Amino acid sequence: MSSANRIVKNTGFLYGKMAITVFISLYTTRLILASLGASDYGIFNVIGGAISMLAFLNSTMASATQRFMNYSEGEGNKEKQKTIFNVSIVMHFTVAILFCFIMAIAYFFLFNGVLNIPEDRMLAAKWVYLGMVLSTTFTVMSVPYDAAINAHENMLYYAIIGIFESLLKLAIAFYVSYTMMDKLIVYGILMACIPFISLSIMRIYCHHHYSECIISIKKYWNKGIFWEMLSFTGWNFLGSASSLVGNYGIGLVMNYFYGTVLNAAQGIATQVQGQLMAFSKNMLKALSPQIAKSEGEGKRERMLYVSAIGNKFSFFLFSLLAFPVIFNTNFLFCIWLVKVPQWAVIFTQLQLIRILIEQTTAVYHTSIQAEGHIASYNRMVIFLDLLPIVLIYYLFSLGFSPVTFYVVTICVFGIGKANLKVYFMKRNCGMSYCYFWENVLKPMLIITFFVCVICFPFLYLMEESFSRFLLVSFFSLTSCIIGIWLWGLGGKEKVYVIDVISNFIRRHS
Repeated sequence: MSSANRIVKNTGFLYGKMAITVFISLYTTRLILASLGASDYGIFNVIGGAISMLAFLNSTMASATQRFMNYSEGEGNKEKQKTIFNVSIVMHFTVAILFCFIMAIAYFFLFNGVLNIPEDRMLAAKWVYLGMVLSTTFTVMSVPYDAAINAHENMLYYAIIGIFESLLKLAIAFYVSYTMMDKLIVYGILMACIPFISLSIMRIYCHHHYSECIISIKKYWNKGIFWEMLSFTGWNFLGSASSLVGNYGIGLVMNYFYGTVLNAAQGIATQVQGQLMAFSKNMLKALSPQIAKSEGEGKRERMLYVSAIGNKFSFFLFSLLAFPVIFNTNFLFCIWLVKVPQWAVIFTQLQLIRILIEQTTAVYHTSIQAEGHIASYNRMVIFLDLLPIVLIYYLFSLGFSPVTFYVVTICVFGIGKANLKVYFMKRNCGMSYCYFWENVLKPMLIITFFVCVICFPFLYLMEESFSRFLLVSFFSLTSCIIGIWLWGLGGKEKVYVIDVISNFIRRHS
């Protein structure tokens, strides 16, 4: 099977999963918000907010091990993969223990003056915190297995396990709705069980199906590979940790100045963003192994081409859903949620705008890691991840609106990080700025302008209604698809899209 066909097949598996899990997740959020209420839902997001980012933590930490496994797969070295797997087991077990120790120390600071939580809900918040620690520990320990599955590009497994996890979350939501016990405590504890179940299934599957997944530390230990991976994983972990600290720290600042209700609005925005991003992240998950394998084979030009294509399609796939939601957020929330938290609408719109900007360079993070020299890059990433905490604290102390939070994150996380990745792609990988402008950024800007010109008249000339929702959604989707075809795809890409559609029609006719 060619690499292009493999990418299409794996992306198809992940989109099939997404079609099922998105609606389950959105309905689950509706049930949980109605059951817990805005205040308790806000507590869960400020205390256990890291749980919603565990998928991100897992993918960013796994990317280090995946890079080495995919690179050695490109080299065709199976024995080296066994060594990488065993070294990774030791490293991530150590990281899990270290994380528990750090969170135990943080407990005494968070619950003694840092968090703004009502006294009568303090016990429930502590249970949620315990659940968060356990969940993160299990997630970190699953990284080597996640990397092995990714190296084999087995996206069918991800599809099946993703649907299973979504069904577990739905079952938890129903149970929380009807339980007579403290709903927040029950929800926090049960959510912590899901990563443990996933780790158990993943461990059994990998040891049964993949020859390199053999735990024999003494036999496959290699000091040289250990130090190489430790350096790479260390910088990668610091980058991931700084991102978590940055996002979680901002949530704490918001909680300190505005209380838990504002955290509920932020949680809703993050939930919507996560579901819409699944559309583009599925493609990136299928694409990432090809980038690392191309670099491992010494095919730099192919790596740059695949990265540029990945950025474009990541933006295109996300924009297909993001534009209709941005234009119709208030209408959709009134239908979706029983009671819409204050600030949730504007928070969601600004969050989606930020993610649209980030999609312009989404794949370049993987490309820079595939090249291998990441120390200088990660130092700058850490700085940008932590900078918004200081800025937002200062602006909130001056009395600025909560919307300032998203203005700052758009400037730093969106525009700042995008420029940083482009700079290091030029410095480390030899990509020119003109190449990025012509092949990535220029098509995206033209399509965005085209969609806005088409849809804005309907937004300003019509009152909010179901009719306006249908018209705006139809024209935003249609104009986006037309724009992608006219300005987003190159000649070879159009031919390939036509071939994929033709083959699909022939197989199902």
